Amino acid sequence: MTPEDRFPGPEHPHSGPRHQPDLDVLPYGTYYEPDPAPGYPAASYDGETYEGETYSGYGGARYLEQHWHADGQGHTVHAQGVGMDHTPAFSHQGQGGYEDGAGYEDGTGYEDRPGYDGQEQDGYEPTLPDQPSPALQIAGRDDPPTIELGPPLPDPAAPTYPYPAPGPGEPPGPVYVVGDVHGYLEELRAELRHQGLIDADGHWSAGRARIWFLGDFTDRGPDGIGVIDLVMQLAAEAAAAGGYCRALMGNHELLFLGAAKYGDEPVQSTAGTASFLAAWRLNGGQQNDLDRLEAHHISWLSRLPAIALEDGHLLLHSDTTAYLEYGESIPDVNDAVHGLLADGGVDEWWDCFRRFTKRFAFRGDAGPTAVHELLDTYGGSRIVHGHSPIPYLTGAVHNDDGQPPHIPGPYVYADELAVAMDGGVTMEGRLLVARLPVS
Repeated sequence: MTPEDRFPGPEHPHSGPRHQPDLDVLPYGTYYEPDPAPGYPAASYDGETYEGETYSGYGGARYLEQHWHADGQGHTVHAQGVGMDHTPAFSHQGQGGYEDGAGYEDGTGYEDRPGYDGQEQDGYEPTLPDQPSPALQIAGRDDPPTIELGPPLPDPAAPTYPYPAPGPGEPPGPVYVVGDVHGYLEELRAELRHQGLIDADGHWSAGRARIWFLGDFTDRGPDGIGVIDLVMQLAAEAAAAGGYCRALMGNHELLFLGAAKYGDEPVQSTAGTASFLAAWRLNGGQQNDLDRLEAHHISWLSRLPAIALEDGHLLLHSDTTAYLEYGESIPDVNDAVHGLLADGGVDEWWDCFRRFTKRFAFRGDAGPTAVHELLDTYGGSRIVHGHSPIPYLTGAVHNDDGQPPHIPGPYVYADELAVAMDGGVTMEGRLLVARLPVS
């Protein structure tokens, strides 16, 4: 069995030597993708085929406003039960330690606001339906003015773009993917700069390029919140330049949000009683990140899709087939995860985190079959994922000379149907940024 990251070790004031190792572990053991039986059959789905199409299936924003309110004062929000005297990042009724009225701008209910008594205010006169608008009372005319119609609606069959459409004969910008960052902000900046995607000041310089982060921004490294802030900044700057910068939800995003929302509240796992906060600390959670987590971080992280399709590449965080348990299309999977985050209880959150922590489904003799099952369901011709460090996939975790593992670049495997992008930055490997397609 590979070593397990049972204790996160001290927080790192600066990027530097990483503590070993990197694999996630729940309080009672690491979860791996179960080995399929011999002759593992591919499931049959009536999935659609997407060719050269951008499709991310963003969804779930409709749930957020009613569930995860900002405190309205620009204050940082924190987890319940972690020794902080601040407003909790999430509020839900019936939980001890959460303040009443959380989520309103000043902590009061509408019934407590000055001037609100549920009755119509003095001087209120409803508009009568038979009184024409003064704007229509034009001298010498009884008819309303002619309203100029706008341009015709676009053809619904025409292709749409989540970024400014390319001009005639202009191809879309190139696609880049970024592997697991895990709080190593300076390494991320250096690699983006090396690829020409940001300038010396850390601003977007990639024009119409398209960048996808594959998830896991926080934990183990020194500045997860700094990583999130940079990605949010680049997303805004890329949109202004005609490109875009987007991200997937990794299992560490689920873990981080769960620690912030549920703290030490017990969950019933398959191996006993645990909590999100305990699991987060066990897997390298940095208190400095939780202390700086704010409402706009939570809102942004909670909107991230779990799965996306970009130019024939099926983008996932985890090398697992667990996505199939949440739907048979990309929108179905993303809506299911967003709906669970909005309306599910702590046990449902935990189960989702546990499923997306599974790994290694695409290696071995049955790996190509598992890849085909996902591609046949969601589209695309190749999977690109993070989550499992390349040294664990290749077996090069420990070199005989004691040197860090050599990671020349992305790892193509499973009959060239899968590309692994986690270069093992937490174990003195590399933080990988690569342009698609990877040869």
